[in-house]
Amino acid sequence: MMRFSVAAWIVLSLLACGRGMPVDSVDSLVTHPDRLKEVMHQCQEDRAKTGEVECMHASEAFRRRFMGDGKGKYTPQPPAKY
Repeated sequence: MMRFSVAAWIVLSLLACGRGMPVDSVDSLVTHPDRLKEVMHQCQEDRAKTGEVECMHASEAFRRRFMGDGKGKYTPQPPAKY
């Protein structure tokens, strides 16, 4: 009987330590700017509560929205002629 209760306690402990809240992917945040804004605000308010991974994804999504995906080649404009 003692083995069962110890085993049950271990199993329940492992289940309680399982996966937390699902984290938004970078691509999801890029395509949903309202959600990105919300996550960025949550990270500013309490980064520890929001989670480091979520904040890193939001940061990368913000960078991609601002700078692009990095796949395009930069082509400067020719100088203006006066």
